[in-house]
Amino acid sequence: MVQLGIDALLSGTSYPWGKEDRIGLLCNHASLNKDLLHSRLLIQQLCKKQLRCILSPQHGFNADKQDNMIESDHMIDAQTNLPVFSLYGKSRKPTTEMLGHFDVLVIDLQDVGTRVYTFIYTVAYCLEAATSAGKKVVILDRPNPIGGIEIEGNLLDPAYSSFVGLFPIPMRHGLTMGEFTLMVNQEFGIGASVEVIPMKGWKRHMYFEDTRLHWIYPSPNMPTPLTAVVYPGQVIWEGTMVSEGRGTTLPFEMCGAPYWRTGEILDRLDHATMPGCLMRPIGFEPTSGKYQRELCRGFHFHVTDRESFKPYRTSLSLLQAVIDLYGEDFSYSAPPYEYEYQKNPIDLILGDAMVRKNLEAGTAIMDLEGEWNRDLREFDAMRQAYFLYTDY
Repeated sequence: MVQLGIDALLSGTSYPWGKEDRIGLLCNHASLNKDLLHSRLLIQQLCKKQLRCILSPQHGFNADKQDNMIESDHMIDAQTNLPVFSLYGKSRKPTTEMLGHFDVLVIDLQDVGTRVYTFIYTVAYCLEAATSAGKKVVILDRPNPIGGIEIEGNLLDPAYSSFVGLFPIPMRHGLTMGEFTLMVNQEFGIGASVEVIPMKGWKRHMYFEDTRLHWIYPSPNMPTPLTAVVYPGQVIWEGTMVSEGRGTTLPFEMCGAPYWRTGEILDRLDHATMPGCLMRPIGFEPTSGKYQRELCRGFHFHVTDRESFKPYRTSLSLLQAVIDLYGEDFSYSAPPYEYEYQKNPIDLILGDAMVRKNLEAGTAIMDLEGEWNRDLREFDAMRQAYFLYTDY
């Protein structure tokens, strides 16, 4: 079994803070150790009165807020009687008042390995605040549930920087939270004092099921490790008026719309370029969100080979087919999206308006990937300098 950063911390004999340091903890309900004990309780037991506050990311401490731009309030944690400061409310960055509660910020969050998942940017904002305030940041590392080898997609154009993409990284970045933090802190000039407590036994080829750890959904619509596998592609539907499966038991694993005709979509796709996945035609009625209580026709994604599956390529291919077939019915979502009120949500998600324009113009996905390869090679070389884990 892989040993998580929190368990590595507890098994050690020294700690990344002083005896007089006040500690803050950025976490949510999924911040559990191997025995499903919560990090805030373990750290409080370890440090007695040094733990002074908790901070929570998007979806709230209990991961009970379902959708984007649904804010969480500050609260008091009933078990520890500590204040919980929301970093997805009036502010997405730690305020001066919050920073006044701690000297060291410990971060224990489960990421999902995709550029648009906001937890990594909450961490980046915390790094910036910590730099300004002279605070130390400690990352308790966790697995990238979709592995640390594969990377995929175009790098974000800084012109489309937002809370779903702050840095020029690909859609699938292949880093753990600890590695990502070290990379952005150095490469993008944040300059915080950072220490990572690494996992033990994690290898880059591992998907979450390989760790033998319990999967705890880090956000409401990330219910299983398989959701994380398809998410780097299926998240693009959030920028459209196609259902991404919210309001069903299989968010992101399903997608569709009332006007889709699955047979002609399948006929339009080049399946030879979409390995490792079977798209099973289905009908479904979302109980909330887009097309609530309307019959949608679409697909359930069955990943048959994780190593060859290209989630971003697969979903872009499907999007292009839908644009081509259903131009009169298909539409994009309108702003706002993650506090961006002018730019198209689809462009923020794709990280570059040119990706959308090329899809609309009928440019082959494989040709687009060819254009991204140089940037991906440069990113790959950069990220490898921050690897904490190998397969050797």
